[in-house]
Amino acid sequence: MTDLATSVDTLLSQWDWQELRSSLVEHGYAVTPEVLSAKQCEDLVGLYDEPEHWRSRVDMARHRFGSGEYKYFANPLPETVADLRTAFYPRLAPLANTWNEQLRFPDRFPDELDDFLDRCHAAGQVRPTPLLLQYQAGGYNCLHQDIYGEHAFPLQVMVALSRPGEDYTGGEFLLVENLPRAQSRGTAVSVGQGQAVIWPTRFRPGVGSRGFYRITVRHGVSVIRTGHRHTLGVIFHDAT
Repeated sequence: MTDLATSVDTLLSQWDWQELRSSLVEHGYAVTPEVLSAKQCEDLVGLYDEPEHWRSRVDMARHRFGSGEYKYFANPLPETVADLRTAFYPRLAPLANTWNEQLRFPDRFPDELDDFLDRCHAAGQVRPTPLLLQYQAGGYNCLHQDIYGEHAFPLQVMVALSRPGEDYTGGEFLLVENLPRAQSRGTAVSVGQGQAVIWPTRFRPGVGSRGFYRITVRHGVSVIRTGHRHTLGVIFHDAT
């Protein structure tokens, strides 16, 4: 294990994971303490114009996804990205399994990321999905879900690389929950540089008088009013 991996894992081990999981259950998302320093954030943003790091680029407007662009990392992932992915996964897998049990989904997730990725790769999902997103004034991201094949981990992570209020204004992270027999519920989440937000990839359980029910979740980004906004997306399942 590298020093950086040890550092990331040690940092996450110091967090109050009971509180973070409780926030995910109660509110549908959790905002973490700072996971990356300002220097680490700047270093990741600096990779954006270096072509050797990327397997593909997506122009959101071209596909009617919004306005902005993002790039998927190629293998091997940058050390910081790989270590974040590896450190977050085992701390989220127990909640992912609990949610699947409550929603009566058959999938159960292994304790370690490598074992889950082996499952993805055996099903033809071999392309890495961590990505870097870039917006400028007027940019936004339509509500969507990040599903890339048969296997999908129920939680994902976004790390803010820019400073809200300084590098950009607007650009809140958006979550919309579709509740059975009710109006949809929206939440705008502000995340400081280096902090992460954790949220459901596709569904989460709600609890009612008849037991657990499925809440469908989509996410997006509100319009950036000024400046530039960069974020790192950490998705645990790979893509076909």
